[in-house]
Amino acid sequence: MKPWLILALALGCLALAGPLALGRLALAAGLPRLAAPLLSDPAERGVALYRAGDYAAADAAFADAGRTQTYNRGLSLAATGDYLLSQAYFDAVLFSNPADAEARRNRDLVAAMVPPETGDSIAPGRIAGAGGLGPGEETAATTAGILAIHWKRDVDARGIAASDAWLATIPDDPGEFLKLRLKAEYDRRAALGLIRPAEGEPW
Repeated sequence: MKPWLILALALGCLALAGPLALGRLALAAGLPRLAAPLLSDPAERGVALYRAGDYAAADAAFADAGRTQTYNRGLSLAATGDYLLSQAYFDAVLFSNPADAEARRNRDLVAAMVPPETGDSIAPGRIAGAGGLGPGEETAATTAGILAIHWKRDVDARGIAASDAWLATIPDDPGEFLKLRLKAEYDRRAALGLIRPAEGEPW
């Protein structure tokens, strides 16, 4: 078969396939700006717009696509500078799949860019400077004028001395200790979102 005939057949097939196929072909060929107007699916159009660098339009397309594009919406929101909402979208991805390491890494990166919330309280705190330790409060200081800090908590600070009689009151139950350790580990993993929530209806 002659090359011009093969080329004519290929162009005819592309013309019959329609703009959607041409858009997908352009996206696969690395031409996202050409592919975006040809793609009718909002999720595919969002990917093309994101790769083309039009992050606001990509975010709108991912919003039209709905819940199937939660991860991509987190990326487009981060690209447009809405870090707080992006963090919420990555949290939603991690809620459905706590083992998604890529979503967790992106969530941590975005969370680092969210400005910390500061309270508007004017009550003096315990740290000197920035409104802390008002002028009427007495602080413990050494003779050199340095703030005396108790690095160790006194053993009998709450009225309990570590005596033999006190030790005798502690139950010798290694099983209870192990149960408490397992519960603490479970709570730690639950706080990190590593435990899938219980299903509403068991099978």
